[in-house]
Amino acid sequence: MIWSLLKIVVFVVLVAALTLGAGVLLDLRDGIRLQLAGWEFTLSPLTAVIGALVLVALVWLLMKLVGFLVATLRFLNGDETAISRYFDRNRERKGYQAMSEAFLALASGEGRLALMRAQRAERYLGRPELTNLLVAQAAEVAGDGARATAAYKALLANDDTRFVGIQGLMKQKLAEGDTETALALAEKAFALKPRHAATQDLLLQLQSEKSDWKGARATLGAKMKSGALPKDVFRRRDAVLALQEARGVMAEDSTIEAREAAIEANRKSPDLIPAAAMAARSLALKGDHKAATRVIRKAWEAQPHPDLAAAFAEIEPEETPAERLKRFRILTALHPDHDETRLLLAELNIAAEDFPQARRALGDLVARHPTQRALAVMAAIERGEGSEEAVVRGWLAKALTAPRGPQWCCDKCQAIHSEWQPVCSNCGGFDTLSWREPVEVSGRSATGAELLPLMVNPPAPPPQPAETAEPVTIDLAAVARNAS
Repeated sequence: MIWSLLKIVVFVVLVAALTLGAGVLLDLRDGIRLQLAGWEFTLSPLTAVIGALVLVALVWLLMKLVGFLVATLRFLNGDETAISRYFDRNRERKGYQAMSEAFLALASGEGRLALMRAQRAERYLGRPELTNLLVAQAAEVAGDGARATAAYKALLANDDTRFVGIQGLMKQKLAEGDTETALALAEKAFALKPRHAATQDLLLQLQSEKSDWKGARATLGAKMKSGALPKDVFRRRDAVLALQEARGVMAEDSTIEAREAAIEANRKSPDLIPAAAMAARSLALKGDHKAATRVIRKAWEAQPHPDLAAAFAEIEPEETPAERLKRFRILTALHPDHDETRLLLAELNIAAEDFPQARRALGDLVARHPTQRALAVMAAIERGEGSEEAVVRGWLAKALTAPRGPQWCCDKCQAIHSEWQPVCSNCGGFDTLSWREPVEVSGRSATGAELLPLMVNPPAPPPQPAETAEPVTIDLAAVARNAS
C-alpha cells in the first residue's frame, strides 16, 4: 500500500514538473534560428524541444529499420532463420529482463511479484526448463501450492529437469505430511541420482521411519560408496539396521534368518549391546553355548550392561544360583570395580542367599552413587539379613527419589527411552541412543517426596518408660500414595 501511494505521488510530481516546464518554455520569447542551404528556420523553445524528441524517435526507428533490412538481406542470401532471430532477439531480451526481476523479487520475499515476472519470462522465452522452476519457487513463496505443483509436474517432462521436479514434489508431500508418497518420490530421485547426498539422507530417514530396514541398508551402502560416509561409521550404522532387520525377522518367527541377521549385526559392531544380546540368544537357541558366551564376553568387555547379563543368564536357564554365580565370573572378572559389575554380583549373591557377601560386593555404591537400583538391592540385603521393617522401608523410600541411573538416552535431544531403538522417537535422530546417566534436574519436588526417607525411618525417639512406649507403624503404601 505504501509503495502504491509512493508511485502515485511520483507520478503527480512528474506531471506537475512537465506542466511547469512547458509553461516556462511558452513564456520565453527568444527562439532557435536554424540556417540550412539558404533556408532559415526560427523555432520557439517549445517547438525546439518537441522537434528534438521527434528527431530521437526517428533515429531509433531508422536503426530498427536498418536492422530489419540487414536481416531481410541475410534471409534472401539463404539464412532461413535471420528474420525470426531478429524478432526473437527482442523477446529474449524482455524475457531475460523479466527473469532477472523475478529472481530479485524472489530473493526479497515478494512472492506475488516474483510469480508475475516469472510468468512474463515464460511467455517471452518459451523455455520451460528455465522458467518452470522459477515459477514453482515463486508460487511456493506466494502460497499458491496448486500453481507450484503444476510447475513441478511440468519439469518431469524434461530429462534434464526431472530430478528437480521430483525433489520439489517430494518436499511438498513432506510439508503436507504424506510420507508414503514422499518415500516413493525419494526412491525415484535416488534412482536418478544415487550419489546425491541430500536425497540419500532423506531416503534413509523415510525408510527408517517406515521400518524398511532392507531398503535402508541398501541406501546406506550407496552412501558409503559415494564417499559421503566413513567406513567405520558405515559399519556401525549398518549393524544397527541389521539388528532391526533381525528383530523384524524374529517377530515373524523365522528363527533361522533371525539368527543369521542377529549374528551379522553383532559381527559388524561387537560393541552394539542389543545386537550382542540378540546374537547370543540366537546362538544359544542353536545350541552353540560357547559362541554365545564369547559374544557376551566381548560385548561386556566393551561396556557392562544389564541386558548382556540377562542374555548370559538365558544361556543356562536351569542352573542353580550357586552355579550361576560361578559361571558369571567370566563377566565379573573383566571390570570388577564397575558399578554394573558390583550390582550384578550383589544380585547374584542375593539369589544365592549369601547376604553378607552381597553387601561386600555392593561396597560403598549406595553412598557414592545411590541410584534406584542400588538402593533397592540394599533394601533386599537388609531384608535378607533380618533387619527391621522400618530399615527396609527406609531404603525403599530413598529409592523413590534417587536418580534412575544409566538409561538409553538420546545424545541429540536427551530423551529417555525404556529400550534401545535405532531412531529416537522424540527427535527422529538415527543411531543417537547411548547407555549413560540422563541429565537430572535437581530441586525440591512438588509433592515433597524427598522427605519420605525421614518419614518412613525417623530418628530414634528418646527413651520412655516401658509401660507407656508404643510401637510406631507407618503404612509405606499410604505414604507413597500421599506423596504422589
